Amino acid sequence: MTTRREFSRTALAALGVAATGSWPVFPRYSRVSAGRVNGERLNLHLKELSRFGANPQGGVSRVAYSEFDRQGREYTMRLMRAAGLEVRLDTAGNIFGRRAGSDATRKPIWFGSHIDSVPEGGNYDGTVGSLSAIEVAQALAEQKLQTRHPLEVVIFQNEEGGTVGSRALLGEVSPTDLQLEARSGKKIGDGITFLGGDPARLESAKRRKGDVAAYVELHIEQGGTLDREQLNIGVVEGIVGIGQWEVTITGFSNHAGTTPMNDRRDAMLAFARFADMVNRVVRSEPGRQVGTVGRVAAFPGAPNVIPGKVVCTLELRDLDNAKITRLQDTVLGEARRIGEATGTTFSYTALHESRSAICDPKLMDVIGTQAKGLGFSTKSLPSGAGHDAQHMAHLCPSAMIFIPSIKGISHAPSEYSTPSDIENGANVLMQTILRLDAMEHR
Repeated sequence: MTTRREFSRTALAALGVAATGSWPVFPRYSRVSAGRVNGERLNLHLKELSRFGANPQGGVSRVAYSEFDRQGREYTMRLMRAAGLEVRLDTAGNIFGRRAGSDATRKPIWFGSHIDSVPEGGNYDGTVGSLSAIEVAQALAEQKLQTRHPLEVVIFQNEEGGTVGSRALLGEVSPTDLQLEARSGKKIGDGITFLGGDPARLESAKRRKGDVAAYVELHIEQGGTLDREQLNIGVVEGIVGIGQWEVTITGFSNHAGTTPMNDRRDAMLAFARFADMVNRVVRSEPGRQVGTVGRVAAFPGAPNVIPGKVVCTLELRDLDNAKITRLQDTVLGEARRIGEATGTTFSYTALHESRSAICDPKLMDVIGTQAKGLGFSTKSLPSGAGHDAQHMAHLCPSAMIFIPSIKGISHAPSEYSTPSDIENGANVLMQTILRLDAMEHR
């Protein structure tokens, strides 16, 4: 079996990278049909990007604002320049690669994704969409296909840490946000500086509604629907809204051996009832909504002490923002009753909130039509994960293309999408961009 180190040497040799680490012009590959991407090249680029932050489990830990993130971004920008794109950073640290159109009066069409990862994540989340977008630009250049609209490949920064880069385009990154600590250990403001942005001038990154003609994002599904049903392409209906809170349950710490059961104000008992209640409330009505209690810590945390405090998280997701609010209200009401029954109190701190976004019906139709025209099977489905596209939907018509995730695994080293599925998705992306360019919107 080829080791990761042996693979890296082989892949570097294929790219012609010298031992000094210099990066030459990328090599030529076999010719492909007009209007199609070079799947061999795209999949090699994905494997090369996976070197930056590679971990022993076979995945990647390329968290935003880390040194591996910086190296991966440098590699990505080299690919963009090799594809003939004019590369620049905005003040938020987002990367843009522009290809001029034949009609300078037309608004740009954007497409892309992100390359940062969660800790011990996989090699496909975000990177498939990012490098496929670059591959589309390179294929257009090689095939001398001129678009009327300018095209811009966008690589958003820190998607995994709260879609910071795309929210900055809406003016939704506050001074308080800049002081939050990212997974790299840097504050977000310092991280933006580290990437080459300028947090003091973040306002200049903001875009107005109508500045962009359309945005399309290719992504792995991160769920098992396409793989289970053996389908090629997912046409995303919308991206869920997310509400996330830290919940503090306060009781009273006391000796575990000398305090009778009837005299206890046990925060852990209240937590157990809370976690079970959240599951029951979320499942109590039909729909695709989900609720999760994902993190918990008990204090003081000793075997012989009744927990006087428990801190946990609550997360609710759905395509309908009103349903999230309704579920939250029900959970809070039932938590009060749990508190009364256990002698504890519940308090809440908001951690994260993102609005759901419905994908543009016309763009969805274009994606579905182009996929079927390429001979692919399709299915309309929602995204249960958050994406930069949900923020872009508040600036311009936006849509997403999904490809299968094998066994529905994501945010883990075993995350995998096949080379052929990746190539299929990139070809649908390319045909979608060409069709959008031919449409009459400006």
